[in-house]
Amino acid sequence: MGRVRKFRAVCGIDELTVRSTLWKAFLAEFIGTALLVLVGCGSCISGWDEDYKPTMVQIALAFGVTVGTVVQAICHISGGHINPAVTLAFLVTKKCSFIRALFYVSAQCLGAITGAAVLKALTPIKQQGSLGATTVHAHLNPIQGCIVEISITFILVLTVFSVCDNNRLDVTGSAPLAIGLSVTTCHLFAIKYTGASMNTARSFGPAVIAGVWEYHWIYWLGPILGGIIAGMTYQHIFSVSPPDPEVLERLRLNSIRRYEEKEAVEDRSSSV
Repeated sequence: MGRVRKFRAVCGIDELTVRSTLWKAFLAEFIGTALLVLVGCGSCISGWDEDYKPTMVQIALAFGVTVGTVVQAICHISGGHINPAVTLAFLVTKKCSFIRALFYVSAQCLGAITGAAVLKALTPIKQQGSLGATTVHAHLNPIQGCIVEISITFILVLTVFSVCDNNRLDVTGSAPLAIGLSVTTCHLFAIKYTGASMNTARSFGPAVIAGVWEYHWIYWLGPILGGIIAGMTYQHIFSVSPPDPEVLERLRLNSIRRYEEKEAVEDRSSSV
């Protein structure tokens, strides 16, 4: 029975129930990825005015802030993956079941196609171009482009695993903001190289709608391989051991004390 139970847990068979939250998570990943492609790729559209062309900083901020915003909005529902590289990294480190990963990747790819289709419908024909599809620079060979995608996805997924490590007690800031900033940083570096995809779904959606398939395999192999390497690296080398119970108790008491002090201050303010 133990082996059967373990097999069901790894595969995620028990998640396929009417009461399961998997269906809600599927919708969250679908909408989140659609919004990422719509807004992020929309920032790449040029030709609105004479000599107008979006800047690297503009595109980097559009993608980074959108990722941070979407993750903040849906992380309590699905974890806010919106990226097959993140999902597959969670799968190989046993933080996600096979069935959940299959649902997530399907939702992300369908969402990306939907986002690109909406972007095309909203954009005048003269401005559509490639709808922000990612391409490898003409001066790079495919191997160089693939290594770039591996590298920037490694940075992104390493950040995701780091801020999602429940045993870390030093992460007090915003995890979605940290993830969004990692996306922005990688865009500032790699836009000229490969378009800075680091997300298979983000490249797949515009490719389907705009028909841009040159070296498209790079945007599957690079991000997925980079994500898996980052996940395994953090899981087996950088992950934090569970904190000492005494440390947890001390932090709990400090939190209670700060909460009580805050209430006291609010009571004094309201009485005035």
